[in-house]
Amino acid sequence: MRYKEICTAIKATEWPGGSGSFTLYAETKGNGVVPIKQSCMAGLKKAGWELETRFALSSAKTPGPIDATYTEKGGKLLCLEWETGNISSSHRALNKMALGLISGDFLGGVLIIPSRAMYRYLTDRIGNYAEIEPYFPVWKSLQIKNGVFVVIEIEHDGLSTDVPRIQKGTDGRALR
Repeated sequence: MRYKEICTAIKATEWPGGSGSFTLYAETKGNGVVPIKQSCMAGLKKAGWELETRFALSSAKTPGPIDATYTEKGGKLLCLEWETGNISSSHRALNKMALGLISGDFLGGVLIIPSRAMYRYLTDRIGNYAEIEPYFPVWKSLQIKNGVFVVIEIEHDGLSTDVPRIQKGTDGRALR
Protein backbone atom coordinates (compact mmCIF):
# COMPACT_ATOMS: atom_id res chain seq x y z
CA MET A 1 0.00 0.00 0.00
CA ARG A 2 2.35 3.07 -0.07
CA TYR A 3 2.35 3.21 3.71
CA LYS A 4 6.00 4.27 3.85
CA GLU A 5 5.32 7.25 1.54
CA ILE A 6 2.37 8.28 3.71
CA CYS A 7 4.40 8.05 6.93
CA THR A 8 7.27 10.02 5.38
CA ALA A 9 4.86 12.76 4.26
CA ILE A 10 3.25 12.92 7.72
CA LYS A 11 6.65 13.13 9.44
CA ALA A 12 7.61 16.01 7.11
CA THR A 13 4.83 18.11 8.65
CA GLU A 14 6.46 20.80 10.76
CA TRP A 15 5.33 23.80 12.77
CA PRO A 16 6.81 26.29 12.59
CA GLY A 17 8.09 25.47 9.11
CA GLY A 18 11.75 24.45 9.06
CA SER A 19 11.84 23.65 12.79
CA GLY A 20 12.22 19.88 12.41
CA SER A 21 9.32 19.27 14.80
CA PHE A 22 5.62 19.97 15.19
CA THR A 23 4.93 22.33 18.08
CA LEU A 24 1.49 23.81 18.62
CA TYR A 25 0.81 27.17 20.17
CA ALA A 26 -0.25 26.31 23.74
CA GLU A 27 -3.80 27.67 23.75
CA THR A 28 -7.01 25.65 23.81
CA LYS A 29 -8.72 26.02 20.41
CA GLY A 30 -5.90 28.39 19.46
CA ASN A 31 -4.65 26.84 16.20
CA GLY A 32 -6.12 26.37 12.74
CA VAL A 33 -5.97 23.09 10.86
CA VAL A 34 -5.75 23.57 7.10
CA PRO A 35 -2.07 24.70 7.04
CA ILE A 36 -1.10 21.55 8.98
CA LYS A 37 -1.73 19.25 6.02
CA GLN A 38 0.08 21.35 3.39
CA SER A 39 3.59 19.90 3.74
CA CYS A 40 2.16 16.36 3.87
CA MET A 41 0.27 16.97 0.61
CA ALA A 42 3.42 18.47 -0.97
CA GLY A 43 5.36 15.34 0.00
CA LEU A 44 2.72 13.06 -1.48
CA LYS A 45 2.58 15.08 -4.69
CA LYS A 46 6.37 14.80 -5.01
CA ALA A 47 5.98 11.00 -4.65
CA GLY A 48 3.53 10.90 -7.59
CA TRP A 49 0.17 11.36 -5.87
CA GLU A 50 -2.59 13.51 -7.38
CA LEU A 51 -4.16 16.18 -5.16
CA GLU A 52 -7.84 17.15 -4.92
CA THR A 53 -9.09 14.26 -7.07
CA ARG A 54 -12.77 14.30 -8.04
CA PHE A 55 -14.63 11.10 -8.88
CA ALA A 56 -18.16 9.76 -9.12
CA LEU A 57 -19.28 6.95 -6.83
CA SER A 58 -22.90 6.92 -7.91
CA SER A 59 -25.17 8.53 -10.44
CA ALA A 60 -27.00 10.34 -7.62
CA LYS A 61 -24.20 12.64 -6.51
CA THR A 62 -20.53 13.33 -6.98
CA PRO A 63 -18.86 13.74 -3.58
CA GLY A 64 -16.27 16.38 -2.86
CA PRO A 65 -12.68 15.74 -3.86
CA ILE A 66 -10.30 13.41 -2.04
CA ASP A 67 -7.22 15.23 -0.65
CA ALA A 68 -4.74 12.86 -2.32
CA THR A 69 -4.97 9.79 -4.55
CA TYR A 70 -2.49 7.40 -6.04
CA THR A 71 -3.47 5.32 -9.06
CA GLU A 72 -2.23 1.78 -8.58
CA LYS A 73 -1.81 -0.86 -11.28
CA GLY A 74 -5.17 -1.70 -12.79
CA GLY A 75 -6.46 1.84 -12.32
CA LYS A 76 -7.61 1.41 -8.72
CA LEU A 77 -7.22 4.41 -6.43
CA LEU A 78 -5.55 4.61 -3.07
CA CYS A 79 -7.26 7.56 -1.36
CA LEU A 80 -6.05 9.71 1.51
CA GLU A 81 -7.87 12.37 3.50
CA TRP A 82 -6.16 14.63 6.07
CA GLU A 83 -8.97 15.76 8.36
CA THR A 84 -9.43 19.53 8.46
CA GLY A 85 -13.19 19.62 9.03
CA ASN A 86 -15.55 18.93 11.88
CA ILE A 87 -16.44 15.48 13.15
CA SER A 88 -19.22 15.18 10.54
CA SER A 89 -16.60 15.74 7.86
CA SER A 90 -14.60 12.83 9.30
CA HIS A 91 -17.63 10.56 8.97
CA ARG A 92 -18.28 11.75 5.40
CA ALA A 93 -14.64 11.11 4.45
CA LEU A 94 -14.72 7.57 5.85
CA ASN A 95 -18.08 6.83 4.25
CA LYS A 96 -16.87 8.16 0.88
CA MET A 97 -13.86 5.85 1.06
CA ALA A 98 -16.03 2.94 2.26
CA LEU A 99 -18.28 3.32 -0.79
CA GLY A 100 -15.26 3.27 -3.09
CA LEU A 101 -13.92 0.14 -1.37
CA ILE A 102 -17.28 -1.63 -1.51
CA SER A 103 -17.72 -0.81 -5.21
CA GLY A 104 -14.18 -1.95 -5.96
CA ASP A 105 -13.15 1.44 -7.39
CA PHE A 106 -10.74 2.08 -4.51
CA LEU A 107 -7.92 -0.18 -3.42
CA GLY A 108 -7.51 1.64 -0.13
CA GLY A 109 -8.69 4.50 2.01
CA VAL A 110 -6.60 6.36 4.59
CA LEU A 111 -7.83 9.00 7.03
CA ILE A 112 -5.28 11.07 8.97
CA ILE A 113 -6.84 12.51 12.09
CA PRO A 114 -5.60 14.28 15.24
CA SER A 115 -5.48 12.61 18.64
CA ARG A 116 -7.80 13.80 21.38
CA ALA A 117 -4.81 15.47 23.12
CA MET A 118 -3.95 17.39 19.94
CA TYR A 119 -7.60 18.19 19.27
CA ARG A 120 -7.93 20.49 22.27
CA TYR A 121 -5.40 22.93 20.73
CA LEU A 122 -7.06 23.02 17.30
CA THR A 123 -10.15 24.64 15.80
CA ASP A 124 -13.31 23.91 17.79
CA ARG A 125 -14.99 20.57 16.92
CA ILE A 126 -12.31 19.32 14.52
CA GLY A 127 -12.67 15.63 13.79
CA ASN A 128 -10.50 13.51 16.08
CA TYR A 129 -9.59 9.90 16.73
CA ALA A 130 -11.45 9.53 20.04
CA GLU A 131 -14.77 10.47 18.46
CA ILE A 132 -14.29 8.24 15.39
CA GLU A 133 -13.01 5.13 17.18
CA PRO A 134 -16.40 4.00 18.57
CA TYR A 135 -17.62 3.63 14.96
CA PHE A 136 -14.83 1.27 13.86
CA PRO A 137 -17.13 -1.80 14.19
CA VAL A 138 -19.42 -0.28 11.54
CA TRP A 139 -16.60 0.02 9.00
CA LYS A 140 -15.06 -3.32 10.01
CA SER A 141 -18.36 -5.05 9.18
CA LEU A 142 -18.29 -3.91 5.54
CA GLN A 143 -18.02 -6.54 2.84
CA ILE A 144 -14.80 -5.42 1.16
CA LYS A 145 -13.43 -8.00 -1.26
CA ASN A 146 -10.05 -6.39 -1.87
CA GLY A 147 -8.54 -3.36 -0.19
CA VAL A 148 -7.53 -1.69 3.04
CA PHE A 149 -9.16 0.88 5.28
CA VAL A 150 -6.78 2.75 7.60
CA VAL A 151 -7.15 5.49 10.21
CA ILE A 152 -3.88 7.13 11.28
CA GLU A 153 -3.87 9.11 14.52
CA ILE A 154 -1.41 12.00 14.60
CA GLU A 155 0.05 13.83 17.58
CA HIS A 156 2.02 17.02 18.11
CA ASP A 157 5.61 16.94 19.41
CA GLY A 158 5.10 19.70 21.94
CA LEU A 159 3.38 22.86 23.09
CA SER A 160 4.81 26.35 23.44
CA THR A 161 3.81 30.00 23.57
CA ASP A 162 7.07 30.78 21.72
CA VAL A 163 5.73 29.50 18.37
CA PRO A 164 3.17 31.31 16.22
CA ARG A 165 -0.44 30.17 16.17
CA ILE A 166 -1.43 28.19 13.10
CA GLN A 167 -3.70 30.46 11.07
CA LYS A 168 -7.40 29.66 11.21
CA GLY A 169 -9.77 29.65 8.27
CA THR A 170 -12.95 31.68 8.05
CA ASP A 171 -15.52 28.91 7.66
CA GLY A 172 -17.77 27.26 10.22
CA ARG A 173 -16.30 27.23 13.71
CA ALA A 174 -12.75 27.99 12.57
CA LEU A 175 -12.55 31.43 14.16
CA ARG A 176 -13.98 30.30 17.48
